[in-house]
Amino acid sequence: MKRALVLLLVAAWAAFGADVAGKWKAVYEGQNGSHEVTFTFQVTGEKLTGTASGPQGDMAITEGKVDGDKISFTVERDQFKAVFSGTVSGDDLKLSGSTGERTFDLPAKRIKQ
Repeated sequence: MKRALVLLLVAAWAAFGADVAGKWKAVYEGQNGSHEVTFTFQVTGEKLTGTASGPQGDMAITEGKVDGDKISFTVERDQFKAVFSGTVSGDDLKLSGSTGERTFDLPAKRIKQ
């Protein structure tokens, strides 16, 4: 009986997905040193929206999806487009991104409010 309850709770958690809503900070090395990007995510069901704020200003998050602990989304502005996918684990977000043929890792941490 206990085992069935534990399996049911695990299945329910997986169905709702990881808690990615909120603000996340990532730091990356660019040509001119370190740069910071802040992702602000909103989640409605399996849909992920929000903004990415960085050195070039704010950019809308589009085509966002949440599937369990996996997320994916696109950020674009003018002639810049980046496609991201990642895994949420507690307060850690392991993102991989691509801009054309260039790929990169962009780990992020949840900003506690």
